[in-house]
Amino acid sequence: MADLTTGAGAGTAALRRSPLAHLEERMRAAAVSGSRGVTLTEWPFITMVNLRVAPASEAADRVEKALGAPLPRQCGQTSVSGPHTVVWLGPDEWLVLSQTESTAVAAELRDALAGAPGSVVDVSANRTTLELSGPAARQVLDKGCPLDLHPRVFGPGQAVSTTVGPVAVLLWQVDDAPTYRLFPRSSFADYLARWLIDAMSEYRGPEVP
Repeated sequence: MADLTTGAGAGTAALRRSPLAHLEERMRAAAVSGSRGVTLTEWPFITMVNLRVAPASEAADRVEKALGAPLPRQCGQTSVSGPHTVVWLGPDEWLVLSQTESTAVAAELRDALAGAPGSVVDVSANRTTLELSGPAARQVLDKGCPLDLHPRVFGPGQAVSTTVGPVAVLLWQVDDAPTYRLFPRSSFADYLARWLIDAMSEYRGPEVP
């Protein structure tokens, strides 16, 4: 899923102000190039729908058909189909990230539930998305993330709930550049962006032997 910015009401995006619009220039100025390069950008207004359903149920089968992707069954797993990425949050809970407009995704999933036990909630306004990418991206996260992000244990396609600094996030590694997407609550996004900008600053200088 290369471009997620078209989801969650692309037609009205121009009327909104993202949680990090005021830091756009600071994030751009913080970019570092070269072998120790790292960049930070915001991807605002991504469609995010929280889904709860019993995994071994007919309703779950209908949801999978609607999404065109299986519901991940283990912590850290994601699945992708067309405009949708499905992230495991718990044994019966997932977050659907999509390029499709949020009301359409939520309506399709509610139709798939067909009155069975479960819930579908549009949470697009609950979080924003930060993308951290470049050769030094993992080292930046290592300063404040308790997870072992070494490629031997964490790699592309994996997503988990964790913390970066003091901020709770959903952390998804997109590729082996490496590129990470972080999903903080909107109210904590400013703090997290400033924390990351500060953590990136050392990579402007030469590496200390």
